[in-house]
Amino acid sequence: MKDSYDVVIIGGGPAGSTLGSYLAKEGVSCAIFEKEIFPRPHVGESLVPSVNLVFKELNLHSKLEEAGFERKYGAIWTSEKSNKVFGHDFEDLDENYQLDIQFKERQHEGVNLNYSYHVDRATFDNILLDHSKELGCNVFEGHQVTGIDIQENCVETKIRDTEGTNHLIQSKLIIDASGRSTFIGTKLKWKVPDPNFNQYAVHTWFKGVERSDKENDNTAIHFLPISNSWVWQIPIDKNTTSIGLVAQKEHFIKGKSDIDKFFWDMIESRPEFYEKLKAASQINEFKVEGDYSYSMKKLTDDRMLLIGDASRFVDPIFSSGINIAIQSSRFAAKDILKALQKNSFAVEEFTEYEKIVSRGSKNWHDFITLYYRLNVMFTYFVNKPEYRIDVLKFLQGDVYDEDEPLLITTMKKFVEGIENNPKHPLHEHLQTLTDNKFS
Repeated sequence: MKDSYDVVIIGGGPAGSTLGSYLAKEGVSCAIFEKEIFPRPHVGESLVPSVNLVFKELNLHSKLEEAGFERKYGAIWTSEKSNKVFGHDFEDLDENYQLDIQFKERQHEGVNLNYSYHVDRATFDNILLDHSKELGCNVFEGHQVTGIDIQENCVETKIRDTEGTNHLIQSKLIIDASGRSTFIGTKLKWKVPDPNFNQYAVHTWFKGVERSDKENDNTAIHFLPISNSWVWQIPIDKNTTSIGLVAQKEHFIKGKSDIDKFFWDMIESRPEFYEKLKAASQINEFKVEGDYSYSMKKLTDDRMLLIGDASRFVDPIFSSGINIAIQSSRFAAKDILKALQKNSFAVEEFTEYEKIVSRGSKNWHDFITLYYRLNVMFTYFVNKPEYRIDVLKFLQGDVYDEDEPLLITTMKKFVEGIENNPKHPLHEHLQTLTDNKFS
């Protein structure tokens, strides 16, 4: 281990490893310090197509294909007729109350594939980290960052290695890619809990879940007849399925003393789906993720940037997490390379990065907030030809080029009109999770 690098990156997940690849590819002296030893399991197995831009630029596609990850061609949403009282109005759809949308319906500029991937995160994250090593990034697993000191001429980072020995590393820049532990955001008290979302996820893997053809090729979202509760179904391989239950905190608190019972009691509200899961074999213990939505007061300062989950985490219903992680690394790399070339590391050098990533994260956040406020609106907009492609643009992760897309403006007006008119036939379908956030 050297005692100095141009750039030190905290964390080797998708954000950190992607940034490491971009920088090393350009000959930058950089190091990733990751506290865990890879491969390691992680939740968040579904990707959206915009990340293919990054895979193409970093020459990663062949490795992802070789890994045999399941391809994701779009997404489907299922409900039961009884769910209509909870805001899931699937009237006029097929008899199974299923809605679907395919990536191939919209040409995404710069993306030549009509699919993304469902991934085993242990394998996927390891591929990204190894790729950064191959490109020349110095990677240290089992090395924990314990402190940072921003000085006028450098950053000093304290590292504890696998044997407990402490090291002091100097760099021109420090990048926080520490994920939801948000090392710098927590240290500097920049982290702000999201007032819109207070949800919990309980998730595990099953073997032998019976899947339809569309469930093999798409992420499936199964609505439960319980306010703002849903289940993700993600095919990891031909016989393994990731299942995650997302519910409001008020429901979780009541059942947290017995997570197994809570999970199955919630799933039983969809009897057919319940029977399908019960016939399969659960292969991992349940894991719980809670109070996971947050933002940051700022993403940059002199000699530092926050990327990926360390910068923002939004409710995962549309698979925004890895999209933000990987895309934020791509945008960060551009400003970092310019700063290194100028040898100037004041916060002003990272204005473009902060603007673009904040804009994209806000667009994701507004879209998801509106969805939770009025679920039936999503169904309505997807099925209207004049809006369908604009919805698909979001689902592809193509959200960084406009301050407020017309779709968001239109949806806000739609919701505001219903909020302000108690006699509107859809007023009773308004949900309380994001109550009056746009009025």
